[in-house]
This record gives sequence, structure tokens and C-alpha cells, in this order.
Amino acid sequence: MDSPTTPDPRYPTGRFSSVKRPLSRDERASRIDAIRSHPSRIRAAVAGLRDEQLDTPYRAGGWTVRQVVHHVADSHANAYIRFRLAVTEDKPTVRPYQEKLWAELPDAKALPVEASLSILDGLHARWVALLESFAPDQFQRPLHHPEIGDITVDTLLELYGWHGAHHVAHITDLRERMGW
Repeated sequence: MDSPTTPDPRYPTGRFSSVKRPLSRDERASRIDAIRSHPSRIRAAVAGLRDEQLDTPYRAGGWTVRQVVHHVADSHANAYIRFRLAVTEDKPTVRPYQEKLWAELPDAKALPVEASLSILDGLHARWVALLESFAPDQFQRPLHHPEIGDITVDTLLELYGWHGAHHVAHITDLRERMGW
């Protein structure tokens, strides 16, 4: 167990916390910029790592760096679809997925990370273009997540602005600890 002075290695940037109000224009722009920059940030985080380093868990009992990269592609692909559903349907119910089981599938455990890094490049380009096309009222559109409850597009934007940095920190913190 972590001591009060030791950060929880599961949440190197802190746990996700929503502001629980509509985001300002500047706050939205900041979250969109985080999504825009994520592919280059995760690419930089894994640059130069050898297979044995990619297959190192970022913490005891945690995913390997390789699994983290593939998880981000899986998660962000789901997120992109959720944003599209939220602005094209009336309060859609989005489908959760078993991310822990997805991370154990053979592709997530063995495929080169470049496959998911390439997905992130194209996906994030489309995702940012979509987000930048939204009118302010579209960020207040509701959706229902069976595990979270009712949320807005703004909340989803906050979550994924945080999510990328959260996983990049898993990798960069490991690199720092290991002296890579």
C-alpha cells in the first residue's frame, strides 16, 4: 500500500475529477488540445524502447507498456464513437467494454506498438476535427453510460483530456524509475 506521501502509481496524474458544470470555451480548447497532442506525446513516451522494455509492467500487477499503448487505442476508438453518438442520437446509451480482458488479448500483449500509434494518429486527427466542429450547445448533449450514469459531452471531453495524460505518465514514470 502506498504511504500518504507516495503517489498512487495507478494514478500518476491523480484520479479523474469532473468540474460538474459546463466547461468554458477556454477549458474546452485546453481539453481538445490535450486530445490533439496525445499521439505525439505517447509516441515520444515509447520512443526508443526495446521489446523487453515494452513488455515491462508500469507497476506491480499493472499492464505492460505495450498493453497500455494498445489500451489507449482501444479506449480512444470507443470514445470517438461515443462523441459521435452523443451528437447524433437522443441521449444514447453507450456500451461499456471489458478493458481488462481486451488488454489480455494476444494482439494487445504482443503486437508492435506502432500498430496502435498509427491508429491514434488518424483517430485523433478525426476526433479533433469533430470536436472543433461542435456548436457550444452540443457539448451539453447527454449520454448514458451504464457504469457511470448520465453525463454530458463536456464531461466526456474532460475524461479523455485526462485519460491520455494519465497513461503517458504511466510510461514516463516507469522510464524515469528504470533510468531508460
